[in-house]
Amino acid sequence: MWRKSPFSPEENLRTERWLATARVFLAIWALIALWLDPEEVRSPWAYALLGFYIAHGTAVLVLLRSPQQSTSPLRLLVHCVDVLWPALISPYTSGQNNPFFLFFVFVLAAAAYRWGLWETVMTAVASVSLLWLESVSFEEGIMRTLNAWSTHHQMPVVQIRILGIEPRQLLMESVYLIVMGLLLGYLAERQKKLSAEKDIVARMLRLVRIDVGLAGSLSHIVRELVSLYGARGALIVTRESGSHRVHVGELQLDSAFPELRWADARPGASETYLRESIAISWLATRDGETGEVRLTGLGSSGSPVRDVDHAVVRSFANLHSFNSLAASFFSFSHELSGRIFLLDPTFPSGTEEGLIFLQDLVRQITPALYNLYLLRRLRSRAGAAERARLVRELHDGAVQSLIGVEMQVDVLRRHPPAADSMTDELERIQGLLREEVLNLRELMQEMKSTEMDARRLAGFLRDTVQRFQRETGIAAQFVMDGDEVVLPQSVCRELARITQEALVNVRKHSGAKQVLVQLLRENAGWQLTVEDDGTGFPFVGRITQSELDATGGAPAIIRERVRLIQGDLTIESRPGKGSRIEVYVPQIQTVEASSGAQNLFT
Repeated sequence: MWRKSPFSPEENLRTERWLATARVFLAIWALIALWLDPEEVRSPWAYALLGFYIAHGTAVLVLLRSPQQSTSPLRLLVHCVDVLWPALISPYTSGQNNPFFLFFVFVLAAAAYRWGLWETVMTAVASVSLLWLESVSFEEGIMRTLNAWSTHHQMPVVQIRILGIEPRQLLMESVYLIVMGLLLGYLAERQKKLSAEKDIVARMLRLVRIDVGLAGSLSHIVRELVSLYGARGALIVTRESGSHRVHVGELQLDSAFPELRWADARPGASETYLRESIAISWLATRDGETGEVRLTGLGSSGSPVRDVDHAVVRSFANLHSFNSLAASFFSFSHELSGRIFLLDPTFPSGTEEGLIFLQDLVRQITPALYNLYLLRRLRSRAGAAERARLVRELHDGAVQSLIGVEMQVDVLRRHPPAADSMTDELERIQGLLREEVLNLRELMQEMKSTEMDARRLAGFLRDTVQRFQRETGIAAQFVMDGDEVVLPQSVCRELARITQEALVNVRKHSGAKQVLVQLLRENAGWQLTVEDDGTGFPFVGRITQSELDATGGAPAIIRERVRLIQGDLTIESRPGKGSRIEVYVPQIQTVEASSGAQNLFT
């Protein structure tokens, strides 16, 4: 389930470069140590071997400058040399207390860093085996042959008794190496597992995407969990605190691209899937012969919980077949809660440890999903407010005006006035109809679904301002700073809607003669400004969005849209002289629209 070591070529190359640098540093440090205390060396052979090792380390460091050279055979060859060299030099030094003993530590650390526990232990075993083989070989006559060759070439001889390779001296050194191998391998294994778990959490969080919505994100996450744990399938069951409606999403691996299939749960689903339990996460295993179910549970702190009530799985077992079943509870604040079930998962690292990670994983993903849930509710609120406004506009505007026009036409039909008066009345009625046609056109424009992104935003705003001027006779101008807008699609769409809403308010309520729309770079973001010379708002000065929310001040639609894109709204009013609406959006804004999401959790 979790990888043991870096697997990409880039990671392998970085690892080997770090080890090569450490190897050269260690060899140079050993040379300095010999220079400071030459008594640690019992034979000139140690200097020759150290020179060879320094050359070897330098060559590896130079070779690794090319990315193509970090191959598995090269890493294995370099590691074999690292294992062999300390064994070769140890007979010519003073035992495990000399600085060369650090090379044994280095080779064990390199194995732990490259691979894991068992590879490190095998490296320790290989080092110990070489030392003992060396001891036996020297005892069997290699020493005489080596000293004869040294005498012939006028080199100093070495006495067997002063070498640190006698069996009684090797015993403690062997114990040190095996224990150190176990310790370093275990620590490296834990660290690699921790890094792998962090990678898994980061990958899961990347699946929480607003463009696919809450239902789509849940589907991606559940599918990833099924793959991660090698499960046969999964279910996710949710319940809203307000309506107490229960939804069940089931994922079966019966297609190339399995998706969660959502459905309203049958009566009694809460008791079947969401029964209260002292265990936050648990694993149920069923005995194949007796059918008995054993439960292992964890509390909220991750500690084991005893005496878990079997009722949490009994009703589930009547509806779904499984050999093992893992479950974990989640909660989005107090508004939405639920439980995720994995059918026949595998826990390579052990039941308790696997459950702890599952519980921690669900806990870390929950806040991101909760943000999606809140964003969906916010969009729903904004949509409901806008629909209510459109209904109010139609009822109080077009419908009432048309009723008035119909009554006036009926009066003219029943009591026709003089010719001059008839012309004036018809012109007045025509003006009313023209005004209502303009109102309806604006409503249709706002209701129209417009594909908007950073490339289209400037052109859309310019066309909107020009159309506003043509249809209303109010002088309007659009100004933009910079050549390119860098904002997400959903932010651009909301900025376009905010501009439309602001211009509608200017036409209906301000009595302005001029209006200026600007899209300007501001600090590390963009600022949309709509300014007019009309009557202004019923206050003096500048007011922020938080103050508008506290007082319930207008414009409500603009406030909801600004909150939706996580922007900042400021309104400046000078009664009788005009008003100014400013919307600031940071450049780092990453909000994406949730279009076409499945209708879930309604």
